[in-house]
Amino acid sequence: MGGTERDASATPRSPELSDGDAALVEDLLAGSHRALARVITRIEDRAAGYRGIVAALHEHTGDADVIGVTGAPGAGKSTLVDKLAAAYRERGDTVGVVAVDPSSPYTGGAVLGDRIRMASNVGDMDVFFRSMSARGQLGGLSMATADAVKALDAFGKDVVIIETVGAGQNEVDVVRTADTVAVLVQPGSGDDVQTLKAGILEIGDVFVVNKADMDGAERTLAELEEMVHRREGPTKGLDGGHHGFEVPEHPDDGGEERDSGDGDGGGGDDGDEPPEWTPEVLRTVANTGEGVGELIETFDAHATHLRESGAIEATKRRRYAEEIRTLIRSDVGALATAEIERRGGIEALADSVRRRETDPYSLAAEIVEPIAECVDSDAT
Repeated sequence: MGGTERDASATPRSPELSDGDAALVEDLLAGSHRALARVITRIEDRAAGYRGIVAALHEHTGDADVIGVTGAPGAGKSTLVDKLAAAYRERGDTVGVVAVDPSSPYTGGAVLGDRIRMASNVGDMDVFFRSMSARGQLGGLSMATADAVKALDAFGKDVVIIETVGAGQNEVDVVRTADTVAVLVQPGSGDDVQTLKAGILEIGDVFVVNKADMDGAERTLAELEEMVHRREGPTKGLDGGHHGFEVPEHPDDGGEERDSGDGDGGGGDDGDEPPEWTPEVLRTVANTGEGVGELIETFDAHATHLRESGAIEATKRRRYAEEIRTLIRSDVGALATAEIERRGGIEALADSVRRRETDPYSLAAEIVEPIAECVDSDAT
């Protein structure tokens, strides 16, 4: 595009693996926690070569149970995740935790990244905890988070837990990374339940009333049970198999909706849908560990359901489809950004529109045209 030099970081590169990165991958696969930490740092920073690392790890993934824990701030997610990790360790499982914290407006890093967490698991090398920045992504998840989960999976962690920020309906993003999603609700919080009614209901496989020793817990449990039953009614079409609801495409895709099952109705082939999972409603008191064992049993039951019904394959297909879309949008966007800079920057282009020398549609077409020509030439 014009033959001028551009910032290499702005231009997508093939996921090639250098000798040093290949050695780093080998060390991670051999069980080096130091290598795991370095890889996740590379992933979070989107440092040069990270794509080759993630690509090399992909064939080693697919064994971990990935659990998303979401809910409004104050619901006790961090305390519950701490107790979950301890309980998993008691039964011999290794655990990875990715806690997605709000992004600092100054550094882009995790605001809560330095807080003391996972107190029950301090010093346990088989519990790997990492606090990551949400990087402004809706739902508190970023592509870096999904890649970090892959690193933990490839490392050999039996269970990977993702703790999200808790940003209401936009938490649907967690579905694209987790196999099982637990939604935490605090007792007596009508606003939380209203948030669930607004749309977050469809993402939950398990609903947890945490702090169940507080006043209002029974009422909240009853309200959640009622909403789960409603899920079998008017919203049933939104729940084909595991998380088989329709998700709007990227805003740039014209606002069309897509079937998140990628043509298979969220289930098996030839229109055969797997049996649906009816979400469980449980109670926990994270501070004391009450209910944690039953919650893990429910996670196990859901994982078994996904495998035995075949829904896990549809889930993975949808997840990879969304990941491909996201990467392509990002890469094409980077190419377009580089072309904008070659033409003097976005402000210069905006000034030309302001002066009526051109219009936004014509400019967009001119900028995308070289990319389209490259695609067309490769196709012929």
